[in-house]
Amino acid sequence: MSFGTLVKAVVSGARLKTLAAGLVPVWLGGVLAWKLTGNFDAWLWCFTLLGALCIQIATNFFNDAVDGKKGADGENRTGPRRLTGTGEMSFGQVMGLGVIFLTGAVIFGTFLCMARGWPMVLIGIPSLFLAYGYTGGPFPLAYRGLGEIFVILFFGFIAVMGTVFIQTGTWPNEAILLGAQVGLLSAVLISVNNFRDREQDAAVGKKTLAVRFGPKFAAAIIWLEIKVAAFLGIVWLVKGYPLFGLASLPVFVIGMRIIWGVLTMPPGKGYNRLLALGAIELILFAAVFHGVVGFF
Repeated sequence: MSFGTLVKAVVSGARLKTLAAGLVPVWLGGVLAWKLTGNFDAWLWCFTLLGALCIQIATNFFNDAVDGKKGADGENRTGPRRLTGTGEMSFGQVMGLGVIFLTGAVIFGTFLCMARGWPMVLIGIPSLFLAYGYTGGPFPLAYRGLGEIFVILFFGFIAVMGTVFIQTGTWPNEAILLGAQVGLLSAVLISVNNFRDREQDAAVGKKTLAVRFGPKFAAAIIWLEIKVAAFLGIVWLVKGYPLFGLASLPVFVIGMRIIWGVLTMPPGKGYNRLLALGAIELILFAAVFHGVVGFF
């Protein structure tokens, strides 16, 4: 394999279009920390972001390798092509790439542990383990219908609250609320993905929520994730930050298009556009939240 081909494969396997789920919680955690305290440590924020992205990319590679080996991502996949399932790279090669990025996460995490101590160890060790445990190991979460819970917990609550803690050394209630919104919007991505791949997943024993409970339930989950994330914006009013609720506006607008899509479109390649809309929804939520904090 030539160097150019390898780079192209690595970029493909890293799934750059999904990285908003790793970027947004660290982005907004830093913004919220600055709003609450007036302080911001750029170096700690950079290490946090790089660590989070390394964990997500490692998870993507492990997911590619394990799903490809189990037959979940073959040539007939309706979503983007995968390295292992198509034979572009071997199982061992893709796993190796995952280990490289996981090592990067350990390096960046070491700096965070030096700055904030044992709480970072308690956050870091489960995060590193579940990068593989999401689809691999004796109890793969994605194969047990726990994918959405994993995303809400780790890409929402833990990522946002952890970022705020790294910046401030505290665990404010505002971080819990923001973590819930970010986690739910990130879960929309995995829910749409699982809805699209329901038949393929069922064929290989990948028991996602869409497989376990059917298409109506899968659509209802996406509806619930979007609606709860949007209406949590009202809670900012109660907490004394009414303008923060404006970040829910893109969620209402784009979310309605996603909901309409999953209610009217049969699962297939058309869901790739819904995934793109889900990523845009998440980024616009972050942009508006940041804009409101910056201007007010």
